Amino acid sequence: MLKYVLDLVDLLDDPDVDGKRVAAHLDSVAGPEGSGAEVTTVTGERGSTDFVLVRVPGRSGRTAGGTARTLGVVGRLGGIGARPEMTGLVSDADGAVAALATAAKLLDMRRRGDVLDGDVIVATHICPDAPTAPHDPVPFMDSPVDIATMNRHEVTGEMEAVLSIDTTKGNRIINHKGLALSPTVKEGWVLKVSEQLGELLAVVTGEPLVTYPVTTQDITPYGNGVHHINSILQPATATAAPVVGLAITSAAAVPGCQTGASHETDIAAAARFAVETAKVYGGGRLDFYDDQEFDALVSRYGSLTHLQTFGREPRES
Repeated sequence: MLKYVLDLVDLLDDPDVDGKRVAAHLDSVAGPEGSGAEVTTVTGERGSTDFVLVRVPGRSGRTAGGTARTLGVVGRLGGIGARPEMTGLVSDADGAVAALATAAKLLDMRRRGDVLDGDVIVATHICPDAPTAPHDPVPFMDSPVDIATMNRHEVTGEMEAVLSIDTTKGNRIINHKGLALSPTVKEGWVLKVSEQLGELLAVVTGEPLVTYPVTTQDITPYGNGVHHINSILQPATATAAPVVGLAITSAAAVPGCQTGASHETDIAAAARFAVETAKVYGGGRLDFYDDQEFDALVSRYGSLTHLQTFGREPRES
C-alpha cells in the first residue's frame, strides 16, 4: 500500500495538479478497463476544486445486479495545498491521499483478478490552492466550496455505509500518532464504537485500538455557529447510512495548513484499513452498527434526524 501512497503524494505535491491528472493516474493503475473516474469541477466564491469519484464494481455488487453491499470511502479535507500562503502538500491532504490510495489498490486488485464481493465508491476532491481559516487551537484548512457542496459530490445514495478519512491533528483531544476510530454516527445518533471495525483496525495496525470522543455538535452541519473538531463526520449530515470516521492523528496539535507534516506510513495504514473494511463489509461479514439496537433506540427515544439539519433559528436574547 505504501507504494500507492508514495506515487500519489508525488502526484499531488504539484501546484498544477488537478482532477484530470488524478483520473489519468488511476486509469494507468486500472489497466485496459480504466478507472471510470468521474471528475467534476465546482467553482465557489474562493476558488474552485475538482471532485473525483471512482466506482469499483464488485463481483456480486449492486452494479452487477447483485445483493452485496456498497461501501463508500470519503477522503475529507479542505484542500491538498494552501498556495500561495504555503508551499507544498499540506497535512490536510492526508484524507485525499488515503482515499485515492484505496481506489488505486482496489483497481489494481481488480486488474489482477482479485475482485471484491461488493461495490466500493471512493470520493474526494483536489484543490492545490485552498484558503485557510482561523481555528482553535491551530489554523484549519478552509475550502473554496462549502460542506453542503462537498457532501453532494462525495456522498451518494448508493453508499450503504461510509468510512470518512480525514487528518485530525489540529486538536488537543487525540494525543496519539497514528489512527483513531470514531463511534458510528447514524441519523443524528452517536452509537457505540463498532467492535468489529475496532478489532479490524487493531489487526491492520498491529496496535491496540484507539478511539476518540465525538460530541453532538461535531455531527451537526458546518455553518451553525458551533465548534466542530473538524469535518470528518460531516458526511453523516447528508445520509441515512451509518458513518464512521477514521482519523489520521498526531500526538501534538498540528495545523491542517502545515507542510512537511504528513506521515506516509500512517496514510498507508488508513488506506489498508479501508481496503480490508471493503472486503468484509461487501462480503456481509462486518456491520457498522447493530440495526436492532438502533431501531430500539429510535422507538424508545424518537428520531434525531433534526441534528442533520440547521434546526431552529436561535431566539434573540
